[in-house]
Amino acid sequence: MSQPFDLLVIGGGINGVGIARDASGRGLRVLLCERGDLAEHTSSASTKLIHGGLRYLEQYEFRLVREALTERERLMRLAPHIIWPLRFVLPHDAGLRPAWMLRLGLFLYDHLARLKALPRSEALRFDRTGVGAPLQQRLTRGFAYSDCWVEDSRLVVLNALDAAERGAEIRTRTTVESARREAGGWTVTLYDAERRQRESVRARVVVNAAGPWVGETLLRTLAVEARPKVRLIKGSHIVVRRLYDGDQAYILQQPDRRIVFAIPYERDFTLIGTTDVAHEGGPGPVRISSEETRYLCACINRSFERQIGPDDVVWSFSGLRPLYDDAAANASAVTRDYVLELDREGPPVLSVFGGKITTYRRLAEHALEKLTPHLPDMKAAWTGGAPLPGGDMAGADFDRFVETLSADYPFLPAATARRLARAYGTRAGHVLGDARAPSDLGEIFGGDLTAREVDYLVRHEWARASDDILWRRSKLGLHMDREGVARLGRYLAAAPVGSVAQRP
Repeated sequence: MSQPFDLLVIGGGINGVGIARDASGRGLRVLLCERGDLAEHTSSASTKLIHGGLRYLEQYEFRLVREALTERERLMRLAPHIIWPLRFVLPHDAGLRPAWMLRLGLFLYDHLARLKALPRSEALRFDRTGVGAPLQQRLTRGFAYSDCWVEDSRLVVLNALDAAERGAEIRTRTTVESARREAGGWTVTLYDAERRQRESVRARVVVNAAGPWVGETLLRTLAVEARPKVRLIKGSHIVVRRLYDGDQAYILQQPDRRIVFAIPYERDFTLIGTTDVAHEGGPGPVRISSEETRYLCACINRSFERQIGPDDVVWSFSGLRPLYDDAAANASAVTRDYVLELDREGPPVLSVFGGKITTYRRLAEHALEKLTPHLPDMKAAWTGGAPLPGGDMAGADFDRFVETLSADYPFLPAATARRLARAYGTRAGHVLGDARAPSDLGEIFGGDLTAREVDYLVRHEWARASDDILWRRSKLGLHMDREGVARLGRYLAAAPVGSVAQRP
C-alpha cells in the first residue's frame, strides 16, 4: 500500500475541489476522488451567478449575504476570465413586493458589501431607459443592481487544476467503494472505472463533499451512524433563443414570492431559471418536468412582451441542491448556508452540507480550520490572494488581454479569440501553442472547437467524453450539430486515456 494521504476528499463538485486546492497549497498530501466527471451534477447546474443572494435578506440570512458579497468582490479579482460583472434589472410589479421594500433590500445589499468594485443600485423609470423595451407596458419602473456571472463548471475544473499543480491527485471516474476506520486513519477501497481496477489507500482524514450523495456516503460508504441532514431540492433551467437586446439580466418577481432570472447566455440565447422543487427520491441525475418548463415560461410571459412556450426551449438542465435540512416548510426558504459536521469517533470525517458556489472558497477555509487539530502540520490559509489558473491578468483587465491574444494569434476570428480568453485566460496560449494558421489547430468539429483544444482538455483537464467538453468544459453543445458531435465522439474514442492531468 502506498504512503498515506493526509486528506481524502470524496466529491468533485465545487466544494470538494475547493477544499482539495486549499489543502494541497498548505502542504498536505491530498487525494480527490470523483466517480463521474468534475462538476457533472450540481456544480454545473447552477444559475451561474456569483452573488450575495438578494432574496436571502428576506430570510434574515445577513451573515451569509455579507460573506457572499465579500467573496464576490474577491473572486472577480482572482478569476477575471470566468467571472465578470452583470447588471440586473428588477421591475416593480404592483401587487407584489412594494417599492419601499425593494429599495430597502437593495440599500442593505449595497452596504453589506465591504468593498465597492461594482456600481451601487439605482431606481429606474423604464420610459427613460432602453432596458424597459422588452418588458410589458404595465411595468413602468424598477431598480438596477450589480452582481457577477460565473462559468460554473470551469470554476470547478480550474480549482482541480490548481490543486493538481500543487501536488494533489485528482482521480475522476473513481468510486470510493468502502472505507473503514483503523488505528491512525482510514483504509479506503477505490474502483477506477476506466481501468476496471481496485486499489486500497490510506488517509488520515476524510472529507465527505459528495453533494447530493453526502448522506448516503456517510451512512453506507463510511459506515458512520448519523441521521442524514441533507434535503434535496431540484432546480431546473431552460434556454431559449435570445429574448432581448442588451447585456443586462432581469430578476422577475412572481406571485408565489419566488424570483426567476432571465440572463444573456452564450451570445445567442437567454437562460431562464430557476425552480425550487422538493425532491423525494434518492440522489442521482434529474431532469426538468413539464410542470417546471411551463412554470418558467409563465414567469417570462408575466413580464415580457415576447411570449414563449415549451416549444421554444432549445436546452434545459436540472440539478439537485444538497441543502442542510433546517426543517423549513417551503423549498425556497431552506437555508443556502453551509454546515460542516465533524465526526471524531476515531479517525475524523468532515461532512459538507449545503453551501452555494459563491462561498466555496470560504467554505474550504472553514473546513480546514475545523481539521487543524487533526492536521497540525498544515500551513496557513492562502487562497484569498491567489489567482486561479489563467486569472493572472495584469490589473484583471480582460479586454486588454483579449487584444494581446488576438495580436499573438491574428488568424483567430475575434469571437474565437474572446471565447478562448474567457475559457482559459492567460493559459489560452497553452491551448493554441505554436499555431500560426487555422490549419495548425487540426480538425474543426463545429462551434469553433478544434482538435488542438480537445487534446488540451483531455491531457490537462480530465475530459473523457463529449459531454465533458460540450456541456461542462464549455457550452459549445449549443452551437454544434449532430454530425459534429458524432465526429467528436469518434475522435475521443481513439484518444489514449491518461490517469493524471499533465501540466501544460
